[in-house]
Amino acid sequence: MACWAYEGMLMFGVVFIAGYLFGTLSQTRNAMDNRNALQAFLFVIFGIYFVWFWAKGQTLAMKTWNVRVVDRVGNPISQARALGRYLLAWVWFLPPLIAAAPFHLTGSELGLIVGGWIAVWALLSRFQPQGQFWHDVWAGTRLVSSQPRS
Repeated sequence: MACWAYEGMLMFGVVFIAGYLFGTLSQTRNAMDNRNALQAFLFVIFGIYFVWFWAKGQTLAMKTWNVRVVDRVGNPISQARALGRYLLAWVWFLPPLIAAAPFHLTGSELGLIVGGWIAVWALLSRFQPQGQFWHDVWAGTRLVSSQPRS
């Protein structure tokens, strides 16, 4: 989970650069203008970021925490498998966002629901025989420890 939190902090830089690029190219003056297009753009940018680095084995945060993503037999994953893993990883966020959408909740209420779902989803990994997260099981990937190279 520490690697996940660190990855989230690193994504602030990716969001900043992508948001600046989107705003400049679309001539958006207000953050609420083109909001859906910006979200779709960020979804694609995140996909490119994660698929690229997972196909190479590690993101920067994964390198820091000596974690590598591999397939079921320990080989590096293909870009197609990395894309599948990326799409399946959205199970961490999409179900509570979709369920809460019709209720027009405040930011704190939505944060509580999403945070609760993340906690429940993380706990559900305890019911998986190898203790993996379910999106990894479904994608045919797993996280393994990697030793730093000298």
